[in-house]
Amino acid sequence: MKKWASLIIAAAFVFGSMTARADMKALEEAAKKEGELTWYTSHYTSEGAEELGAVFSKMYGIKVNVVRTTAQVAYQRLTQDIKNNQTNCDVFSSTDLGHSARLKAEGRFEKYTPENTAKISEVFRNIDPDGFFHTTSSGQVVISYNTSKVKAEDAPKSWTDLTDPKWKGKVSTGHPAFSGYVGTWVYSMKKLYGWKYFERLEKNKPQIGRSINDTVTALNAGERQVAAAADGSTLFSAARGNPLAVNYPTDGSILIIAPSSIVKGTKHPNAAKLFMEYLMSPEASEINVKHFAIPIRPEVKGAPGTQPIDKVKIIRPTVMEIDKGIPEVIEEWRDTFGN
Repeated sequence: MKKWASLIIAAAFVFGSMTARADMKALEEAAKKEGELTWYTSHYTSEGAEELGAVFSKMYGIKVNVVRTTAQVAYQRLTQDIKNNQTNCDVFSSTDLGHSARLKAEGRFEKYTPENTAKISEVFRNIDPDGFFHTTSSGQVVISYNTSKVKAEDAPKSWTDLTDPKWKGKVSTGHPAFSGYVGTWVYSMKKLYGWKYFERLEKNKPQIGRSINDTVTALNAGERQVAAAADGSTLFSAARGNPLAVNYPTDGSILIIAPSSIVKGTKHPNAAKLFMEYLMSPEASEINVKHFAIPIRPEVKGAPGTQPIDKVKIIRPTVMEIDKGIPEVIEEWRDTFGN
């Protein structure tokens, strides 16, 4: 009896795998007929996003129109499309979880649970139990510094170190009204230390860009010496020979969970579904690693010099906290920093 039960289970597994492969093949063929898709994204650097689009196009013969901006700009672009009854965007990817929560609540996404969601690392699964948005990228906000200006032993080790008067005129940040990474960092610092943290930071007169990636430019140019930065863009720049390094803060790196969704009414629904599968694939994670992002597939190892998230102290706000918290801190930021 046990032998027959085992055979039945094995047969069901094989049949299920065959069905899944057949379904994916049918999806590929339908997607190829649509021929293209448009991707609004704030994930990665522009170079990383373009490479992801190019590799997908090479794999499937489907053109990807990559529109890479900061998170808030991507969100504004999409909401403007919706207001004008336009469906320009097929897949929307933000670094601000609040965008996904709001757009889902407004009925702006198609429900789709990619087959690959079951294959990504457990920490990234089920960010939306209803299946409207899914993790496709991840990174951390860490402390970075210019190694030609700052010795490793003198570099800030905690977030509170950035408020030390010795760093006056030497700090760089992005802006929470543009960057999802920065918005999540600002919310997390407020929760950890209260808004007084930013009142102290303001006294150090930080250089404020838009994207968190602007901190890399400021450090490389020698305009600033230390920064609240994205691990990926900083380490990618360092790998190209620039004098940059990162510290994982003793009081916690900020884990960024960056989701993607299919926009309701998409002109290319099958291409969008296939692209969602691709963003969770080993191939996409390998590209992410080239750009020093966190691989979301467990079988793909992180880039040399990076720390796995289970080896560092992590701060991870919830979807609800980010949805409510980032709009609030944007206003407080403007009151304090005047921009």
